[in-house]
Amino acid sequence: MSGAPIQLMSFKAIGLILLTILCFDVMSILVRILSADYSAQELSAYRNVFGILPSLALLIWTGELRFKASALNVANPKLALGRGVVVAFAQLFFYSALSQLELATVATLGQTNAFFVVILSVLYLGEKVGIWRIIALVIGFAGVVWILRPGSDAFSLVAILPVAAAACYAFAMVSVRKFGPETSNGLLYLYSSLGSIIGAIILAAFTTEFSPIHSWADAGLILLMSTIGGIGVLLMMVAFRIASPSVLAPFWYFGILTAGLFGWLLFGEAPLDTLFPGVLLIVGAGVLIIWRERKRS
Repeated sequence: MSGAPIQLMSFKAIGLILLTILCFDVMSILVRILSADYSAQELSAYRNVFGILPSLALLIWTGELRFKASALNVANPKLALGRGVVVAFAQLFFYSALSQLELATVATLGQTNAFFVVILSVLYLGEKVGIWRIIALVIGFAGVVWILRPGSDAFSLVAILPVAAAACYAFAMVSVRKFGPETSNGLLYLYSSLGSIIGAIILAAFTTEFSPIHSWADAGLILLMSTIGGIGVLLMMVAFRIASPSVLAPFWYFGILTAGLFGWLLFGEAPLDTLFPGVLLIVGAGVLIIWRERKRS
């Protein structure tokens, strides 16, 4: 394959990642609004039950939704379902953090998924990581520690939740490359959605009680949150199937800017004292990786 098609696919994947970030921002805003009346476990369960709609729509559009066992077969079904269960844990951690922390703080700490993606790309996919990327990971990790401030009065266990969510999401991103091109995106996402539904319902059943939906407006917001989140995951999955995770990971840093902007405009949040200067190290680590990738190309 020539260099031009590879470069074109990379740009396409980067565009999909940016759209993914926008979808996750909208979902986060809706979770923040709904968390005043519903627990993180409830919202996660709703998100997964209704979030299956995008995958069903894609399967109908591609003509793959056929009620035959052979049409629904997928290579390594345990991994396909297991990815969904891991995502259910990620959502529970992520939604719990959104209800207690500023959007920008959650987004910044969530950028640790770039570190986990690179690490898992080495351990799980066997990719090679050079000294520059290792330096970038160390710098980024130092920024996260600076924000968390472990051992100080400012440290909060809640702040670990976005990091835990990032690790789970990173596994979902990296493991998708274990499936070959013969496995369709819609079918793979359907398996992941089923795994997420099972995981989220079990987690909610053992940790909380479901409250009735208060109004049709809430029902509409829950449906929108679920659908937007489902579309975001689908876009992310497609992006990581057509480009290397270690190449796409740095572009997640764009989410810090968008989350900070939305948090400021909609909720009056400006956690500058908490984020600086640690956020500069995290962003600097991403810039270093991007610079190295361009130089190597």
